[in-house]
Amino acid sequence: MRITVLTLNVQRRTASINAELRRLAPDLVALQEVGYSNQLAELTDGTGLQHTTHQADVIDLPSATDGSVFASRWPHRAVEILDHRPSSDSDCHWWTLGSAVDVPGLGELLVILPTTPWQLDQSAAREDQLIAVADLDARRRRTLPTIIAGDFNATPDSAGIRFLSGLQSLDGRSTAYFDAWATAGEGPGHTWTTNNPLGAQEIDQLLGQSSHHRRIDYVFVGTPHAHPHARARIVSTRLVGLEKPLSDHYGVLAELDVTLA
Repeated sequence: MRITVLTLNVQRRTASINAELRRLAPDLVALQEVGYSNQLAELTDGTGLQHTTHQADVIDLPSATDGSVFASRWPHRAVEILDHRPSSDSDCHWWTLGSAVDVPGLGELLVILPTTPWQLDQSAAREDQLIAVADLDARRRRTLPTIIAGDFNATPDSAGIRFLSGLQSLDGRSTAYFDAWATAGEGPGHTWTTNNPLGAQEIDQLLGQSSHHRRIDYVFVGTPHAHPHARARIVSTRLVGLEKPLSDHYGVLAELDVTLA
């Protein structure tokens, strides 16, 4: 069965993103920085993504203004959410949302959405969070290969991404997932870059740099080591929003061929 997975940091241009979601018709969608008011309804209107889980649905966050959303073409439910904030009253976007999706004819599939600290000097916090993501998968994984998608705020050569990719251990721990872009993408795949005019504005404001290019948005897929009775072959991976940027991030769209072994 072909399943398409999209991750996108929305932040702005809600109408344009809605139009692109209608055109692309993804099956599983990870959205970041979605407003707590009516932005979610506007983003998914007419897309067929009728079943959504917002971190605000399961956590009381009175001081927060936006958060992560998982949207699916099929019914799903939140199974676990992790709070990685440095303190209980922090409004930092340090969360991980896990949802189980009922895929027709195949069974349940676990989708995990981590949103990590964006600051360049927060590698240790990101590494701790990604270890926790791997632990969440170990607790909740289904027969079908787990999908981990979102804005990780870390480049492929960082310790946390290398850990998820099976290229190094962290704290004596190891795991492995397929990086969809490394498997089936072409070129560097930069998702937060000054080549994007909306990204250039944000990068100038946050980092004060006129040239900056990083791949920080990912779709990861579970391997046969953890899922011996199913396969998720990565058919293609491409960037979304290159010609008409939808946000300060380019989106990542991966097409998977999911089967029971």
